[in-house]
Amino acid sequence: MAELQDPTADIVKQAQRAMMAERFDEARGLLDRVLGPDPSNPDALYAAAVCARYRVAYAEADQYLVRLKTEQPEFGRAYQEEGYLRQAQNRPEEALTAFRLACRFNPALTSSWQAQAALLQSRGEHAEAAQAEAQAQRLKSLPKEVTAVSHLLAEGKILKAEALCRNFLKAHPRHVEAMRLLAEIGVQLGILDDAEFLLESALEFEPGNIQVRLDYIQVLRKRQKFEQALQQARQLYESDPGNPVFRSHFAIENMQTGNYETALTLFDEILQSVPGDPLVLTSRGHALKTMGRQEDAVTSYRDAVKRAPAHGDAWYGLANLKTYRFGSDEIAAMEREEAATGLPHADRVHLCFALGKAHEDAGDYDASFSFYERGNRLKKAQARYTAEQMAQEFEAQKTHCTAELMQRRFEGGHAAADPIFIVGLPRAGSTLLEQILASHSQVDGTLELPNILSLAHRLRGRDKLSDRERYPRVLGALSAPQRADLGAEYVETTRIHRAGAAFFTDKMPNNFRHIGLIKLILPNAKIIDARREPMACCFSGFKQLFAEGQEFTYGLHEVGAYYRGYVDLMRHWDRVLPGEILRVQYEDVVEDLEQQVRRILDFCGLPFEQACLDFHKTDRAVRTASSEQVRQPINRSGLEQWRHFDSHLEPLREALGPALTGYRD
Repeated sequence: MAELQDPTADIVKQAQRAMMAERFDEARGLLDRVLGPDPSNPDALYAAAVCARYRVAYAEADQYLVRLKTEQPEFGRAYQEEGYLRQAQNRPEEALTAFRLACRFNPALTSSWQAQAALLQSRGEHAEAAQAEAQAQRLKSLPKEVTAVSHLLAEGKILKAEALCRNFLKAHPRHVEAMRLLAEIGVQLGILDDAEFLLESALEFEPGNIQVRLDYIQVLRKRQKFEQALQQARQLYESDPGNPVFRSHFAIENMQTGNYETALTLFDEILQSVPGDPLVLTSRGHALKTMGRQEDAVTSYRDAVKRAPAHGDAWYGLANLKTYRFGSDEIAAMEREEAATGLPHADRVHLCFALGKAHEDAGDYDASFSFYERGNRLKKAQARYTAEQMAQEFEAQKTHCTAELMQRRFEGGHAAADPIFIVGLPRAGSTLLEQILASHSQVDGTLELPNILSLAHRLRGRDKLSDRERYPRVLGALSAPQRADLGAEYVETTRIHRAGAAFFTDKMPNNFRHIGLIKLILPNAKIIDARREPMACCFSGFKQLFAEGQEFTYGLHEVGAYYRGYVDLMRHWDRVLPGEILRVQYEDVVEDLEQQVRRILDFCGLPFEQACLDFHKTDRAVRTASSEQVRQPINRSGLEQWRHFDSHLEPLREALGPALTGYRD
C-alpha cells in the first residue's frame, strides 16, 4: 500500500533549491503558492520559517513557527528551526530549550544534538555536553537511509518509512538498528508477530543492545507473553540492579503479572536513588490505585505533578480515580500547561481529559465538553479507525458464523468449562459484574485478557488488507483437533492470571466481536453480555481516555455507530447460539442487585454466596477505570450523568439510530 504523492512536494523542493542558491524572494513566492490553498502544510510552513530567518525577518519566522507547532505539536524540525532562530536573536537559553524539545520529538536530529552540545559546553556543563555530542556522533555513524527512516517515523510518515527500511534491509539484512526501526513500524501498524521476530533476531546479533531489549520487552507485553517479558526485564535488572531504568521496567512487568507488592518495593527503591522522579511516581500511583490504596495513589500522583506540572499522565491518574475532586488552583494549573506550546501530544491529551473531568465535577458542563471533545479530537487524529470498516467486520461475522457452523461447536474444541467471558462495550458495567463474580469462592477475577483478540488477529493472517474476511471465514475450515488446540492454548496462556479457583473471568469487552470463535474453541465457556442504556454507555466511553484498543470512542458518531453495530451483532449471536449468552442490563443490576446476582450465578452453575452481594468488600486488584467505583456499594449516581451534556449529543443520537430505543429488544 503506497502513500499518495503530495502534489505540492515538488514546489516545496523547488523553494528549498532556491534558498540554497540564496534566491530567497523566489523561494518565498513558491511557498506562498503552497500555503495559499493549504495553509497548514507542515513542510511548506517549515521551509517558510527557514526562508524568513535567512531574510532576517525574525518576526515573520516566528509566525510561521507558531502556525507549524499549532498544526504539528511534535514536529521536531520546527523546534530545531526555533533553536536556530533564537540563536540568531542572541537568546541562547531559549535556543537550548528549543533544541532539547527538537530531540525529544525527533531523536534523529543530529544538528540539534550538536547545537545542544555547543550551548552546554559554553555554559560549563561539560558532562551533559559530552552526552549530547555522543548522541550526535552515534547518529552520524548510521547509514543515511537508517537516519532517514527515523526522520520519517518521527514525522508520522510511516508507510514511506516502512518502504525505505525494507529496501535497506534487503541489502543489509543484519543491520540491527534498521531491524529495530522496522520492528517499531510493525508495532505502529499492529503487525506484532513480525516485530517480535525482528527484535528476537536483532538480540541474537547484538545481545548487549539495551534499546533492542527494551523494545523486545514492550512487544512481548503487547503480545500477551507476560512471563517472557518478565524474564527479559529480570535479565536486564540482574545485569545492573542499581540502574533505575532497568529497575523501573522490572517493576512494570511485575505489575503486568499481578505482582503489585514486588512492583511497589521496586518503585520505592528507585525513588530512594532518584527522589521525586515524576515517571516513577506516576507508575507507583497506578499500582497503588489498582491495589485499592486510593489515598496513597493520590499522594503519589500529586507528588509527580509538583515535580513536573506538565506531566499529563499524573493529572489524568488523579482524574481517573473518579472519586478525586480537583481544586480551582489545580484546574488553573492544568489549563495553563495545556495552553502552552511545545507540550508533547500525549501530555496534552491527558490534560484535556483530566480538565474535562475537573470541569464536569465543578458543574461547568460546557467547558467540560469542550475539553473532552478536544482530547478526543487529538486522539482521533492519530487513529486508523473508521466506522465503515468496523461495520464491514460486523457483517463478516454475521455472514460466516452461521447457525450451521455454530452447531458444529461440540464436534471439537477444548472441553474446559472454567472461562466466564464478560463482553459488551466498555463503561457498560462489566467491571461490576466481574467484581461480583470474583467475590465468589470458586471464581478468579483476572482482567481484560487480550488473548482472544490476539488469536483473532493471528487467524486474519498477513493479508488482512487484501482479504479482510479471511477471518472469520477461516473458522469454517478449522478442524476439530485444531479448534481443540486453540482452546487449550487459551486456557494455558491465561493461567498466569489465575490463583487456582475452578472458574475465572475474562472481561475484555470487545470479545463480543469474536463469540463465534470463542464457542468453536471453548464450547462450554459461559458468556455474559454486559449492557447499558446507550446514551449513558456511549458518552461514558467518549469521556474516558483508554490506554489502547478502544479507538471507536474518539468521536460521538463513531461510538454511536459502534454501539448500534454491537446490538445488531448480539442479536445475531442470540439467533445462532440460542440460550448460550446471558444478557445483564446494568440498570437492572442497580435496581435489584440480589435478583441479578442470583441470575448470574445460576447461569454460571455456581451456588449463591453472600460475598457476591457484598462485592465492594472484596480485596483484589482492579485495573480498569471503574476500580474505585466497584469498591463502593452499588448506587444510582452514574445513571443520568450524561444528561448534563444533552445539548451537545445530537450526533450521538443520530448515529445510534434504532438502537437508541431498541437496545433491550
